Amino acid sequence: MLSLKPNEISTAKLHGYLLGAVAPRPIAFASTVDEKGNPNLAPFSFFNVFSANPPIMVFSPARSVKDNTTKHTLDNCIATKEVVINVVNYNMAQQMSLASTAYAQGVNEFEKAGLTMLASDEVTPFRVAESPVQFECKVKEVIALGTEGGAGNLIICEVVKVHIDETVLDENERIDQYKIDLVARAGGSFYTRAKEGFFEIPKPITTLGMGVDKLPEAIKNSEILTGNDLGMLANVEALPTKEDILTFVEMGKKHCPHIFSATTEGIHKIAQSYLEKGDVETAWKLLLSEQYL
Repeated sequence: MLSLKPNEISTAKLHGYLLGAVAPRPIAFASTVDEKGNPNLAPFSFFNVFSANPPIMVFSPARSVKDNTTKHTLDNCIATKEVVINVVNYNMAQQMSLASTAYAQGVNEFEKAGLTMLASDEVTPFRVAESPVQFECKVKEVIALGTEGGAGNLIICEVVKVHIDETVLDENERIDQYKIDLVARAGGSFYTRAKEGFFEIPKPITTLGMGVDKLPEAIKNSEILTGNDLGMLANVEALPTKEDILTFVEMGKKHCPHIFSATTEGIHKIAQSYLEKGDVETAWKLLLSEQYL
């Protein structure tokens, strides 16, 4: 058995062991605003509920292991003392992951992830309309656990209002775990779908996804592509070049000519099948090929 003392290995390596071993972890999709009212949205998996009376939740935005910077969510919670914690289900998992991208201060992650801002009743931060359960919270206390990279900051919140999508309730008005279809975090790029098992989403930490707001209107408003599909498409930094698309079309006409005779709806369905396999590049080339046919 490998036995280690935390102070004898790097913080990054220890961080990886902790995330891989303490899993799956629920996800707090935290919505805040800064002092000027600018929205911010980010997911955190150091999270759980710790009391029902009063209803208390705690999540922890850690200082960056890489450069010891703090999260905008932490700064906003300290400044405004308010947060909305939205739960994450499978239908919005890709968009949640996209929102974890390190966008610059002031960038609206709701827009980047293609999620809908819904006004809260008791606090200023917006709720995520797509989330099946949303908790409006007042921040009671913030406890810094250290000053170096990797140190957590416990944000202790009291729930002041709960919003539940009635479609996830059973006949007794209890949350049906199959209907709510929650997603949890594991180590590396892995997540788990509570009712099925593990699946993987490439982490957008090393890239700056273009965002759903930058997608072509025909794709963003597709009646076929889902929020998850849009999240995958929007997690690329740049679109394929014209030359790449023309090469793809030329090869496709030789080997799969039926694809290029399909309707827009048909092409979107075929692109969706590539997304289901994780082949985002081919999906993009196919979606953009229409303008060159």
